[in-house]
Amino acid sequence: MKLKLFVHRLSQPSRAVLIFCKLNKIEFEEVQIDLSKGEHLSPEFKEINPMQKVPAMEVDEGFKLFESHAILRFLACASPGVADHWYPADLFKRAEINSVLDWHHANLRHGSAGLVFHSKLAPLFGLPSDVQAAADCEKVLSASLAKIESFWLKEEGQFLLGNSKPSIADLSLVCETMQLEALDEKVRQRLLDPHEKVRKWMDDTRNAMQPYFGEIHGVLFQLKDKLKEMESDE
Repeated sequence: MKLKLFVHRLSQPSRAVLIFCKLNKIEFEEVQIDLSKGEHLSPEFKEINPMQKVPAMEVDEGFKLFESHAILRFLACASPGVADHWYPADLFKRAEINSVLDWHHANLRHGSAGLVFHSKLAPLFGLPSDVQAAADCEKVLSASLAKIESFWLKEEGQFLLGNSKPSIADLSLVCETMQLEALDEKVRQRLLDPHEKVRKWMDDTRNAMQPYFGEIHGVLFQLKDKLKEMESDE
C-alpha cells in the first residue's frame, strides 16, 4: 500500500494520524499543507479533499479519504500488524470506541480547538481574537473535560473506556488536549487542574506513545515559544 498523508503538524487530527502511522510502522509520504499560507484552499488540494481541510490521505495514487477518524479506522483495519487494542475486532468494543470518536468533534474538539484559535491563533491567520467566542468555547471545553473525567475514564484501566491499552480514541482526544499547550500556563492550569484523572490519563497516553508523540508535537512547543515572543514584543 502506497500511502500519502496531507497534513499540517499544528493540526491536532493531523498529529494523531502521523503518530498512529509511526507507532505502527506504517510507511507513508508526508506532504505538508501550510494552513497559514492558505495551501488547503488551493485547487490542487481541493482535488485531494473537497472539504479543504487536513488531514487527508491518498492510497495507491487513487483512493482518497479525509476526516481523521475515518483515516484512523481505515489504517487500523487495512494495515498489517496493527495491534488489536487500537481498534478492536470485537464489534462491541469497536462500537464503544466509535461512540467516543463521534462525541469528540462536537464536544472536546469544539471547545479546545475553538478556545485556542479564538484566543491565540487567529492573529496568525490575519484575523482578530474573539473574546466572546473564546469564552463560549471555554465553557464547552470545561464541560467536555468533566465528561471525560466522570464518564469516559473508568476506575479499572489507565485509558478511555477502562482499557488497559490505548485506542485510536485515546490518540485523537489526547492530541486535542495537547493543543492547550498554546495557552498561557495559568489558563491551562486553571482548566486542567480540577481534573486529576484527565491529567493522569494525558500523561499515561503520552508516555505510551513515545518517542513519536514527543517528536510530532515538537512543532506545537515551537509555536508556544513563538506566541510568547510575540506577546513580549507588544
